[in-house]
Amino acid sequence: MASVQSTYQGILERGNRLGFLCQRAYRSVVESKRRLHLLRQGISYVLLLTLGLVMALPFLWMVSTALKPDALVFRIPPEWFPRPWVWRNFIDAMTILGHPIYLYAWNTAVIAVLGVIGVVISSSLVAFGFARLEFLGRDALFVLVLSTMMLPFAVTMVPQFILFQKLGWLDSFKPLVIPYWFGAPFHIFLLRQFFLTIPKDLDDAARIDGASSLQIYWHIILPLSKPALATVAIFAFVYHWNDLLWPMIVLASREKWTLPIFLASFQGYMLEPRWNLLMAASTVLMLPCLVLFFFSQRLFIRGITLTGLKG
Repeated sequence: MASVQSTYQGILERGNRLGFLCQRAYRSVVESKRRLHLLRQGISYVLLLTLGLVMALPFLWMVSTALKPDALVFRIPPEWFPRPWVWRNFIDAMTILGHPIYLYAWNTAVIAVLGVIGVVISSSLVAFGFARLEFLGRDALFVLVLSTMMLPFAVTMVPQFILFQKLGWLDSFKPLVIPYWFGAPFHIFLLRQFFLTIPKDLDDAARIDGASSLQIYWHIILPLSKPALATVAIFAFVYHWNDLLWPMIVLASREKWTLPIFLASFQGYMLEPRWNLLMAASTVLMLPCLVLFFFSQRLFIRGITLTGLKG
C-alpha cells in the first residue's frame, strides 16, 4: 500500500513538473511572438517615418528658404532653422512686383470653384449612365471616353485655341471653366468605379416605388458616394488652382492673371531672382490645397481606396 502511494505521489510530482515546464514554454513562445510583433511594428514605423520625411523634404526646404534672409539662401552647409526668421519675406513676395495679388487670388478661386462644381456635376452624371443604365454600346463608349486620356495636351492645345478664338472666348475665364462642365475622363472613371460598388437592388427598389433615373441619381447614388465625390472635388481643385500653361495661353490681360502666372512672373520681372521671396510666394500658393486636403483627407483616402474595388 505504501509503495502504491509513493508511486502515485511520484506520478503527481512529475505531472506538476511537466505542466510547469509546458506553461513556461508556452509563455516563452508567446513572449517571443510578442517581441517579434513589436520589432516588426517598430521597423514598419521607422520605415514609414523615414519615407514621410523624405517626401516632406522639398516642402520643408521651401518653407525654410521662405524664412531666410538673402545671405543664407545658398549657404553651405544649409541652415534648416534660420536665425532670424524673416517673416517679412511673405509680405515682400506679395507686394514687391506691384501686382494686385488679391485680384489674382480671386481669379484663381473663381476658376477653381466653378471648375470643381462643373466637374463634379457633369462627371457624376456621365458616370451614373455608364454604371447604372443599360444601353447599346455602353462599354464601347466608355472605352472611347477613357481613350481620350491618352491624348496629351500638346496635341489638343492648338485645336482648342483655334476653337475658342472662333468663339471669341479668348482673354476670358470661359475656356478655363466651360469645358469642364462636359465631364472629365479621369473623374468619370473614378466615379463609375465607385458607383459599381453600390448594390443595384437599391435602384430596383426605387423604381418599384416609381422613382426615375434622375431621382435615383440624386436621392440614392449621390448621398452614398460622398467619399468619391470628395476625391474628385479635391483632384479638380488642385488641378485648377495650380494650372499654369492653359491660363497663360488664353489670358492676355494682366488683371485676369491667376496665381500660378503671378508666380511664374518672378523670374521674368527680376534680373536676379530672389529665391526666398519665390519660396514664400510658393508657400502661400500651396496653403489652400494643404488646408483642403487636411480637412477632407478621410473622405479622400476612402474614395481612392473604394474606387478600384470593382470594374
